[in-house]
Amino acid sequence: MKRILAEKSLFLFDLDGVFYRGKESRVKIGGTAAIQALRESGRRLFILTNNSTDSSETVHSRLREFDIPVKREEVLTSGLLTAEYLRQRHGKVSYFLVGEEGLDIEMKRFGHRRVSRESADFVVIGLDRSITYEKLDHAARLARNGARIIATHSSRLYMYKTGPAMATGPIVKAVEYGSGKRAQVIGKPSPLMFRIALERAGTRKEDAVMTGDQVDTDIAGATRAGIDSILVTSGIDKSPGRYTPLAVLSNVDDIVPLL
Repeated sequence: MKRILAEKSLFLFDLDGVFYRGKESRVKIGGTAAIQALRESGRRLFILTNNSTDSSETVHSRLREFDIPVKREEVLTSGLLTAEYLRQRHGKVSYFLVGEEGLDIEMKRFGHRRVSRESADFVVIGLDRSITYEKLDHAARLARNGARIIATHSSRLYMYKTGPAMATGPIVKAVEYGSGKRAQVIGKPSPLMFRIALERAGTRKEDAVMTGDQVDTDIAGATRAGIDSILVTSGIDKSPGRYTPLAVLSNVDDIVPLL
């Protein structure tokens, strides 16, 4: 095990269920020792989080408050990457938002224009804890009338303060079903988020490892991208199921002796 991790030059980490749990009232799980050890060994790292409700700056500030020494440019949220992907592929677009403030901030940062009732180039979907039937219906109607659908991610669950809670995936499915269209998905388990991280680091997939708490997003997504993985049982899943990660750890800081 130690030999395998010693060969890794890029370490990718999920956020909720790994460093802390609870979107509304967060409790730190770990991470300080793991990140400090990677810094001392000169390894590269990124936080790959499906969180779209917070801006990347907010996530970075929270990690610093928890004394987890991650740099601002190392935080890759699904909201940030969705906004960046649209700008790179389609320029500045108009969008109808099914999501929260953090996603809206990232979209506007890249010059995209939010619309409410008129036609839109894209329906952009993230976690929306104030979702209504009216909003879902309007999103599906816009898609039927020509708007394309892009989703920050499609995972079923996230780690709420009292346990697993419904995430963005069910919202995406509703809009897809109501419109008869498929969404472009950016975040985990889509391999796209992993490919972006590899490109930014200039690293081969063989030299990277993903650490996360969800099998159907972190472990499955890494596997699809050809990247090794580590499951931590501090979040949603306690067993890797049919997958074979390099290790199953109870806490992210347990990675330190394996480096």
